[in-house]
Amino acid sequence: MVAEMSIDAFDALPVDAAASTVGVWAAVPAWVDAVVAGRPYGTRDALIARADALARTWTRTELDTALAHHPRIGEKPRGAGADAEASRREQASMSSAAAATATAIADGNAAYEERFGRVFLIRAAGRTPEQMRDELERRLGNDDETEAAEALDQLREIALLRLEATIA
Repeated sequence: MVAEMSIDAFDALPVDAAASTVGVWAAVPAWVDAVVAGRPYGTRDALIARADALARTWTRTELDTALAHHPRIGEKPRGAGADAEASRREQASMSSAAAATATAIADGNAAYEERFGRVFLIRAAGRTPEQMRDELERRLGNDDETEAAEALDQLREIALLRLEATIA
């Protein structure tokens, strides 16, 4: 992931470097542009509040765009970029998953994609493989609208955790 930096350093980044940093938090182009355009923030809390408020306006189309950058739970992220590194770190608990749990998640991922037409998204950081499996199974029972709202909320949580890990 992008190395930790101060809010002052973030505020002073050239636009393209700031956009690259914010794009790792969530690959939602309009959100990236708005977060970058809002500088200077002056405080970490101001940045978090603005990023959170903007993320709460995301649409299903933006969710689908962002999901192109998220691996399935239990699959190794491809590549060596900051996105892949963030996903590897966030999904670290999957390395200790029991075989039955890993199989249930893989099967659940397939069922989810068939049902909703997109990758299952969950904030993996801080969750055990069993908790992720249970959430996947629960969310398979959601209707389309409820599930889109949950997935958008998970994307927002992931973005804010990544922001908090980047900005000191």
